[in-house]
Order: sequence, then C-alpha cells, then structure tokens
Amino acid sequence: MNAERQQELQRLCFRFRNELIDLLYHIQTGHPGGSLSCTEILTTLYFEKIRQDPRHPDMEGRDRLILSKGHAAPILYIILAELGYFPKEELKTLRQINSNLQGHPCLHKTPGVELSTGPLGLGLGAGLGMSLSERLKGSEAYTYVVLGDGEIQEGSVWEAALAASKFQADHLIAILDNNGVQLDGTLEEIMPMGDIPAKWAAFGWKVLTCDGHDVKSISDALDKAVACKGKPVIIIANTVKGKGISFMEGKNVWHGKPIGEEDYKAAKIDLGGAPA
Repeated sequence: MNAERQQELQRLCFRFRNELIDLLYHIQTGHPGGSLSCTEILTTLYFEKIRQDPRHPDMEGRDRLILSKGHAAPILYIILAELGYFPKEELKTLRQINSNLQGHPCLHKTPGVELSTGPLGLGLGAGLGMSLSERLKGSEAYTYVVLGDGEIQEGSVWEAALAASKFQADHLIAILDNNGVQLDGTLEEIMPMGDIPAKWAAFGWKVLTCDGHDVKSISDALDKAVACKGKPVIIIANTVKGKGISFMEGKNVWHGKPIGEEDYKAAKIDLGGAPA
C-alpha cells in the first residue's frame, strides 16, 4: 500500500467515525466503543482486500467477511452503505422495528451480511464451514472472521480453532480486535486470557500481529496471511476501545451506552467535526 492510498483510507476511517457518532447520537441506541475499535480493520478489509460486488451480494467465488463481534454492526452498516449494498438513508432506521438494519447483523435482512451474529462465539465455526465449502468447490475465496477479544472467552471459539487446524484451513483468516475491554470491565478483570498469541499458536494457527488503527499495518498483515499455506491464520490487531474519542477510549461503559447531548458535542470536537 503506497502512502497516498494509506492516507485515503485513513481519511475514510475518520469520516466513518464522524458518521457513526452522528448516527448513534440521533437514534440514541447502539454500540459505540467496539465499533470505533474495529473501524480501520473493517475499512481495510472491505476497501482494500475483499473480492466482492455490491450489485451481486451472492456472487459465486466471493470472499466473505463475518463480523462475529456482532455488536459492532453500526460501523459495518456504515461501510456496507458506502459500498452501495443499500441506500445510506436506511442507516437512520438502525435498531428500529421492521428495519433491515437490526442491532446485530442479520443474514436474512441486510445485503452484504454473510452470517447472523449476536451471541458471541458463533462466527469462527461458521466461517470454517464456509471456507471448507469453498475448498470443495475448487474456489480460492477467503473467509475473514472478525472476533472480539472478550468473545474468545467462549469455548466454541477454541473448538473451531482446533478443527480449523486439523483441516489445514489456510483460506480462513481470523482478525482479533484486541482492545482489552468488554461489556463489564477489562479482560483481566472478567476472565484473563493470558498469552493470547501463544494460545493460538498452540492450537496450530499462524499468528501475526499488527497495529489495528493503522491501515497499512493491517494491510501488510493481511498480505502475509494470504501468503501462508497449510494452516489457518489469526491476526491480532492491537486496538483501543472507543478509539478517537478521548473520554470513550478504554472505557467499558461505552460498550453500549447511549450518547447524550454534551458527550456528543465533546465527541465531535475530538473528531474535528461540527454537530450534524
């Protein structure tokens, strides 16, 4: 990725953060913290790596992205709308009754969503199944699964990790949004995970790390992941929950807290934008 493209994608992430805060303030619901921590991850994947066609969401041979940490749906929807999967006007209906944009991604309602997620721990096993299905078809498509670090406290994640290693699922790439904070506190307070890279390596995965807020670092890690053969890959993307908004950064209360008027004004100052 050259410097010009890097700057272009970082500017896009900056705009997406502003749009996210505007949206969540005006609808008074949704999850800001975890959406802000994975903004660069999703932006790099969708705008730089994933083979897709918004005009044909079910295109054969497409790459797939599963947002296993489904509470980050708001930033996913903003990106899908930007790509043209559905009109941007629909974003205003987020989390409303009969909306196509539910609080967590819904395969049956939202174009571009590959798996309904919400209960944590589902995405990696389903992603493995999708990856192996593509292999049986002779497809070279990749399946990307974005996990939360609180999510990897779920036992089902490690069952899927074992199976992926057994089947040498080298077209399955997991990206861990490693922000250190979950709903009720920090990972260390709730359920310490110890040496996360060593755990994944012990389960037979190739382990890479990157700066989860630097699009070039993410892109480089993804290139290395695609080049790996014979085993699944996890990229541990080191991030900050609530990234970009000083009073949200690293604070578990902003996992799903509505944004009040004063907080909204302060957030917009941090993001360098005027209230919308």
